[in-house]
Amino acid sequence: MDALLDTHTLIWATTFPPTLSSNAAEFIASNQNRLFVSAASAWEIATKVRIGKLPGAEGLERDFIAIINRAGYLQLPIAAINGLEAGRMQGKHKDPFDRMIAAQALALDIPVISNDAELDTFGVRRIW
Repeated sequence: MDALLDTHTLIWATTFPPTLSSNAAEFIASNQNRLFVSAASAWEIATKVRIGKLPGAEGLERDFIAIINRAGYLQLPIAAINGLEAGRMQGKHKDPFDRMIAAQALALDIPVISNDAELDTFGVRRIW
């Protein structure tokens, strides 16, 4: 099964796996699943490291591509249609990174691995 990692899930999976729910950890660990990481997560991590809102993630930001490749995650680029859909989505969730991840998950018809219940307002299927 395919799924898209939310940014916090990616951070926790690569830096402190015990933070993950048992369901999320099992899904991520399964070799039968393909896991995608959005370019929005790279953007979010780099932005938050730069402004000091993500202490402890400097190594992940610096070695982002190597870390996700080593984990076997697949890079998911952002297309213009994803930007349009993220901007058009109705819902109170205002975080642009989360809106992009939701738009990409909906476009691919795959769930997001996330503990963010606000994603549900977009109709995203969520694993946690």
